[in-house]
Amino acid sequence: MLFALILLSLVEPRFLRQANLINVLRGTGFLVLIACGQMLVLIVGGFDLSVGAVVALSSVVSALTMAGLGADGAMSVWTIIAFGFAAGIGAGLVVGLLNGLCVTYLKVSPFMVTLGTMSIAAGVALYISAGAPVYGLPEEFTRIFGRYRFADLPIIVYTAAAAAAVLWLMMNKTVFGLYVYAIGGDPAAARNSGVSASAVLISCYAICGMLAGLTGLLLTARIGSGEATLGSTLMLESIAASVIGGVSLRGGVGRVENVVLGALILVLVTNAMNLMRVDSKIQTIVIGIVLILAVAVDAWRQRIRGRRAA
Repeated sequence: MLFALILLSLVEPRFLRQANLINVLRGTGFLVLIACGQMLVLIVGGFDLSVGAVVALSSVVSALTMAGLGADGAMSVWTIIAFGFAAGIGAGLVVGLLNGLCVTYLKVSPFMVTLGTMSIAAGVALYISAGAPVYGLPEEFTRIFGRYRFADLPIIVYTAAAAAAVLWLMMNKTVFGLYVYAIGGDPAAARNSGVSASAVLISCYAICGMLAGLTGLLLTARIGSGEATLGSTLMLESIAASVIGGVSLRGGVGRVENVVLGALILVLVTNAMNLMRVDSKIQTIVIGIVLILAVAVDAWRQRIRGRRAA
């Protein structure tokens, strides 16, 4: 990581400017939120392709809620914002629960379930917004959650740090975290030990959905409008950040702090390409290559573990 920072600063002098470093931290914050949710689902042996669409759905639902409640001026601005947060995170929770229930009780592949809910969430977001940005958000919402800085850092940085800290405590200091690793590592043994696999699976998908919903809310505050096109790249980036951070696609392996580092590495790569004016289409190709390499490394680690176990 230190070598990468030195190399970037030498190649592009603008990299070390304060404004750019803050942009890096801001981008990392958004990615950390959604990657932590993806990490949970991956550790438990699942997959969530719907997180990007949930970001868009949360953005549109929360924006419509706040714009609608604020139209007549009958409610206080903080009540409106509270309803907006409830609507956005609630939308993520609904999609997460739907994913978890289908995977758990219908025994459908996580890939197919979340592919379907991705299409549903994206379609609903486009339909209820008519494909147009949703304006009319409270000024306090965009000013505080989108533009306000404390100690010169945006709110998203503190939000992501708090979410990562809570998730670290949950995964390392609670029975729930132990169950998540147990189910991802050996589902049959976990069930035979009395672990309620269904409840844990559903909870992981629900938390993933809520974190995606929160990401959508904060992105909405950042740009000042509800957008049905938000989060289009976040699904791929959340998986890439998780795998770069050492989360196994086979389940049972992954740590929050490494996912945070993986998100930072991915944002640094993207930021460097932006500074060097690399075409956005090429950037998408690069992220895809990074993901393939990370998956290949994960497969190699699995083979090494298998040989040692044998």
